[in-house]
Amino acid sequence: MITCIIIDDERKAREAFKKIIDRYYSDKINVVADSESVKEGVAAIHKFNPDIVFLDIEMPGENGFKLFEYFEKLDFDVIFTTAFNKYAIEAIKHSALDYILKPINIVDLAATIKKFEHHSKLKTQQERIEILLSNMNMGNAIKSKVALPTLSGYEMKKINEIIYCKGDQNYTKIHLVNDEQIIVSKTLKIIEDLLPSSVFFRIHKTYLVNLNYVEKYIRNDGHKVILDNGTQLNVANRRIEEFTAALTNNSFNETNQ
Repeated sequence: MITCIIIDDERKAREAFKKIIDRYYSDKINVVADSESVKEGVAAIHKFNPDIVFLDIEMPGENGFKLFEYFEKLDFDVIFTTAFNKYAIEAIKHSALDYILKPINIVDLAATIKKFEHHSKLKTQQERIEILLSNMNMGNAIKSKVALPTLSGYEMKKINEIIYCKGDQNYTKIHLVNDEQIIVSKTLKIIEDLLPSSVFFRIHKTYLVNLNYVEKYIRNDGHKVILDNGTQLNVANRRIEEFTAALTNNSFNETNQ
C-alpha cells in the first residue's frame, strides 16, 4: 500500500482530493494525513514517513518550496499540485519532477501514480529537488541545469553544456561540449519542450540546436549551420525564415559563402 500526505491550505481542495483517492484508489493508496501548512506537513512527514507527499505550491506563510528546507535528505517522492504559476511549472519540468494541475482529476492522478510505480530504483530525488530550488532562485533566467531521462535513471547536465540534440524515433542523442553523448529515452519533441525556447531552436525535424553554439549560417549550396565544434547540420526549408529571425534576435552573425 502506498502511503501519502496531502499538504494544501484549502480544506475543500484536500477533501476533494481524498474523495478521489478513496473512490478510485482505496486498495492502493492510503492517505495517512492531510495538512494545511508546510509546518504542519513537516510534522506529519516525520510522524508517518510517507511514500508520497502531494504538495501545493501557493500557500500563505510558507509556500510549498519551503518544505525542502526542513529536510537534509528526502525519503519520499514529491508530487506538486498547483492551479497556476507557469514559471514554477516550467522549473518543475526542468527538474524532472512530477506535478498535477488543480483541480485534480482521476486521469492526471492515474498517470502520476503509474509513473511512481515504475520509478527506477536509481532515483535521484534529492538531486532533482536541488536542481529545482536552484532554478527557482534564478527567477526568469535560463535554467542552469536540466534532468535528462536516460534508460537507467536521470543525468543532470548544465543547459549551456548542450550543443545540439539529434532525434532518432523514440530516442534523442544529446551532444555536449566535451564531445560526450547521452542517449535519452524521449523523443526530440519532448526534449524540445524541456529546454528553453529562447536558447534552443528546432532547425529540422531531426535537429535541435543551441543558438549560442551557432558559428555560421550558410545560405548557398543548401541551407546549413556550422556549430562551434565543426558539426554541419541542415536547416529545413520551412524553418529558414523563423530561424534567421531567431539568429537576428539573438545577435548572431549570418555568413554567406
